[in-house]
Amino acid sequence: MKPNAVILLSGGLDSTTCLAIAKKQGYTLNTITINYGQHHNFELQSAKKIIKAFNIKNHRLIDLNLAQFGGSALTDQIAVPKDRHESDMKDIPATYVPARNTVFLSLALAWAETLDAYDIFIGVNALDYSGYPDCRPEYISAFEKMSNLATKASVEGATFQIHTPLIQMTKAEIILTGLKLGIDYSLTSSCYDPNKNGIPCGHCDACFLRLKGFKEAQKIDPLTYLNK
Repeated sequence: MKPNAVILLSGGLDSTTCLAIAKKQGYTLNTITINYGQHHNFELQSAKKIIKAFNIKNHRLIDLNLAQFGGSALTDQIAVPKDRHESDMKDIPATYVPARNTVFLSLALAWAETLDAYDIFIGVNALDYSGYPDCRPEYISAFEKMSNLATKASVEGATFQIHTPLIQMTKAEIILTGLKLGIDYSLTSSCYDPNKNGIPCGHCDACFLRLKGFKEAQKIDPLTYLNK
């Protein structure tokens, strides 16, 4: 039997590539998507399309309103940064959501333990990213250590592993990997500030990094942008 894995799926380019990698590696795919009160919730529709495309049999959509806390341009009445220079993207931006990956990984871990799934995939990246502290390798290592201290399964001998196959890849490398695995990136949504129809703005950090990645990969982004 294939081993179970839980994959965090946002509907974005990175998480979809991570899902394809887990599939290629032979895992039984169990996906979890978090509706956390994000303004750019069009990505939830993208996640549904990806789940259908990958024929996922076991999916969970978790409603968890982090907008109650605010503190981020993605959940609060704070402007999404636009047209930032790449050199500024190593500073933590206004789109940082406090403790988001810690919350997400904790939910994935809780579900994984009920599934006897000891492999959790998350599409974090430490190269082409916007300065998020919870995308760094040392953070992932610390969470993995915690997972193997705080669970019944680990006390009884199981070992959890947090897989981050994209963490040291450029966006171009991620895109090329995904294309080789047959991903249709037109299904994905990356923009932090799309319009009501989900059309990406072309100016936020997420759009900048995605467009830069396609350009460096010498491939055409299948999405249509409002402005670019």
